[in-house]
Amino acid sequence: MPDTGVAKLHDDEVDIDAALVARLLEQQFPRWAGRPVRVVGESGTDNVTFRVGDDLSVRLPRTPGTQGQVEKDLRWLPRLAPVLPLAVPQPLALGEPTGEFPFTWGVYRWLDGTAFRPELLDDPCAAARELAGFIGCLQVADTTGAPAPPDDPFARGTALLPRDGLFRAALEQVRDEFDTGLVLAAWEASLAVGAWAGPPCWIHGDLMPGNVLVAGGRLSAVIDFGTARVADPAGDLLAAWYLFDGASRRAFRDALRVDEHAWVRARGWTLSLAMIALPYYRARNPAAVRGTAAFIGELLADFAADQPVIRGGRGRSAARP
Repeated sequence: MPDTGVAKLHDDEVDIDAALVARLLEQQFPRWAGRPVRVVGESGTDNVTFRVGDDLSVRLPRTPGTQGQVEKDLRWLPRLAPVLPLAVPQPLALGEPTGEFPFTWGVYRWLDGTAFRPELLDDPCAAARELAGFIGCLQVADTTGAPAPPDDPFARGTALLPRDGLFRAALEQVRDEFDTGLVLAAWEASLAVGAWAGPPCWIHGDLMPGNVLVAGGRLSAVIDFGTARVADPAGDLLAAWYLFDGASRRAFRDALRVDEHAWVRARGWTLSLAMIALPYYRARNPAAVRGTAAFIGELLADFAADQPVIRGGRGRSAARP
């Protein structure tokens, strides 16, 4: 098998390649051994995904901090899948740590589709409404016993204030590339609306292009539920900017009947994700943040167009159909 080592993105990342996956399958799941193994180019920053044969995938966490997703998927995805209108991952088996690979890992059913690009869609507005419907179904799913966000400023669907120091430190590193006054005005407007004060509901938390699949001109699946939890429903409005624009963004917002506070919180979350990632990944994986400066510019233009921003108060309605 040719060398297919995966480029590392984090300082504490372990070595991962296709040959490792082949050995793990042979040792623990011999019924799936001997199949072709190839890395998926759209693997995320927390896990690396390999396609195994035609019908399976294997996901391995990159770092100690991202292990445990397979156990979570095995517990929750079978409960969520029946109420969701798009396909979601089907976990098949939990792999155990070994002397060679120190984390649990997972075998899944392969889902066909291509990572989201607007040009793949027959009707972007229809796709926006379809994703809004998926989010709406997720929001009303039973939350009994569901995972809550960890005490971590990076936890999706949580208050923005704990990210303030990280945001300002990242902005300082790239301050020559932006109108820092405008950036801080947009960020502080999001802080000013306060944290979500309503009941938490299920969110996916990472509705970015790599996690939404398209087939035949339509949305076909939503993958990677590593950040799924019960939290602020505005956590799934990130898709408004990561996936849509113009008329399709308006269609997405209208379909979810999003109020101003939820929209501003979500824009702040999106801005913080992009800003904090820019200096971090620029040295580790420049391709991952190619276009991020322009994306931040779009968020700032969206902020400027929405002035005056509603300030103060703690909105109780959010992205709930």
